[in-house]
Amino acid sequence: MRVVIDTNIFISSFFGGNPGKIIDLWKNEKITLCLSNAIFDEYIDVLHRIGMKDEDELEELLSLFSRGFSILFTTKTPKIKIIKDDPDDDKFIECAAALKANAIITGDREVLAIKEYMGIKILTPRQFLEINEEKGTRA
Repeated sequence: MRVVIDTNIFISSFFGGNPGKIIDLWKNEKITLCLSNAIFDEYIDVLHRIGMKDEDELEELLSLFSRGFSILFTTKTPKIKIIKDDPDDDKFIECAAALKANAIITGDREVLAIKEYMGIKILTPRQFLEINEEKGTRA
């Protein structure tokens, strides 16, 4: 299953909970992470801003990124203008559309309000995990 993971979920994964379970699904190759330059740059920027420069977990993630571990990467995304209050979040929908992702996982209310775009489900971590549990995929 191809997914785009919003930065808020990616960062929250360091504290465990459902976001942590989603990253575990990726690390265990149960889902494929869809990335674009804009998303990758935001992940790294936010991790550095919150002081994760020298953490072992950050090094592990960077290693997974550099090896292309269970990742699809696009350098070209369509221009989509759908999120009014924070157009910077359009990058998650653009990436999902470009790579034909099955879902976008986010905690952002404005993105969640869209619910679906071109057949791509927009879900909270809990919703995503419940759907995967029904299909037999576990973290």
